[in-house]
Amino acid sequence: MIMIRVRSRDGLERIRIENPNITVSQLKTLIETQLRVPISQQTISLNQNLLLAKSPQDKLQFNDLSSNPQTLISSLGISHGSLIYLSYEGERSIVGGPTVTPAGSFGRKMTMDDLIAKQMRVSRQEKPNCESVSFDRDAANCFQHYVNETLAFAVKRGGFMYGTVSEEGEVMVDFIYEMPQQGTEENLVLMRDSEEEKIVEAIALGLGMKRVGFIFTQTIGQNKKDYTLSNSEVLQAAELHGESGLKEWVTALVKLEVNEEGGADVHFEAFQMSDVCVKLFKEGWFETDCGGECDPKISRMKKEVVVGVKDVKEVDNDFFLVVVKILDHQVCF
Repeated sequence: MIMIRVRSRDGLERIRIENPNITVSQLKTLIETQLRVPISQQTISLNQNLLLAKSPQDKLQFNDLSSNPQTLISSLGISHGSLIYLSYEGERSIVGGPTVTPAGSFGRKMTMDDLIAKQMRVSRQEKPNCESVSFDRDAANCFQHYVNETLAFAVKRGGFMYGTVSEEGEVMVDFIYEMPQQGTEENLVLMRDSEEEKIVEAIALGLGMKRVGFIFTQTIGQNKKDYTLSNSEVLQAAELHGESGLKEWVTALVKLEVNEEGGADVHFEAFQMSDVCVKLFKEGWFETDCGGECDPKISRMKKEVVVGVKDVKEVDNDFFLVVVKILDHQVCF
């Protein structure tokens, strides 16, 4: 038996496959059976940009897995641990959610905390508050080159992104400020210097720019983990997003990915932390010290929140991420 990972607007799920030599058509049948998404509503692809498609017409371009339903998935490179992307219309019940501990159930007195928790709903934010993020090629290359060539993606590295935001919500990143910091394989400690940051802000202001986001890297060791952002990365990103007060604030992730030839390519991803994620952080809902026993792909809450129709204290980190379209440009002086 093999396991295939499926990422959709609901987060990351898995399907079990007894025979690795099934066809795309049979794969869709398993998705319908195990994830409760009707075949007629499914669009599946190996391209993560499928999740950015906003209309049925947009989805038509993602036909790499649907052009021939009788194609064997093994011939498409889909094997144990592979990740595919799923888009669908309508609603469904999520299979295999976190274990639920009911709040205020029969025979138990409802507390004020129970009542407040029942009113805090966590749902996926479909649209980001910015239209896109564009990276200056030289700035992006300088950042990734040091991480790749000098640090070899062995330890984490981060920095603040500076640029402009258009009236249409388009974020332009023109330079990256890397503050004093200490990175390890799993954690990134920013040793921020307020006086130095004031100087950077003054330089940016003189260039007609401002702080527009946070960029950081994941290490090679993390690439073996089953998450997009770990719970500690969600906390750090939410804190900086909330501190900024900028609704278009972007969080960018840089990591190594294995290409079709077996080599490694540097890959950029961009997100916004959802509005409810920033709200939860500001109001102190997150457990900030989970210890080593906490699953890194799960964020723990101090009080129960409502996910779907369930009261839970554990939320899949993907619920807090809103994908942002990435572009690039070249600054000319």
